[in-house]
Amino acid sequence: MEPRPERGHRCVPHTADVRIEAWAPTREACVAEAVAALLDTFVDHRPARPTAERTYHAPADQDDDLLVSVLDEVIFRMDTAGELPLRTEVRDDGDGGLHVRWQTTDTGEMELIGAVPKAVSLHELRFGPDAEGWACAVTVDV
Repeated sequence: MEPRPERGHRCVPHTADVRIEAWAPTREACVAEAVAALLDTFVDHRPARPTAERTYHAPADQDDDLLVSVLDEVIFRMDTAGELPLRTEVRDDGDGGLHVRWQTTDTGEMELIGAVPKAVSLHELRFGPDAEGWACAVTVDV
């Protein structure tokens, strides 16, 4: 088996919902990869260009709760503001929370290619350090 790339993400088979996996050298980079993985499950964002910048603060919590908070915020902003992130930067806030900066665009600028996510499931959620950095696995309700 080949070693995994330093950072990346993929969608893995799941019966009714969507399951994503992401990995990166740091907790913050892994969260950013998870956001990219979430988007890749339902939109083609390649032709879109950023039109705005948004920020989000996830206050200190358990690591898995921070991940869910950020992914839920992506879904919330899609539903309420009609925008999705094209690029994600995540920093530690110094107190255990996360500062997230997104370059966003209107959802109409992206082609729908899969089922739209409704929520992040806590069932079988994994997020934490591993032998090569940080990794997560998340089930997304569609």
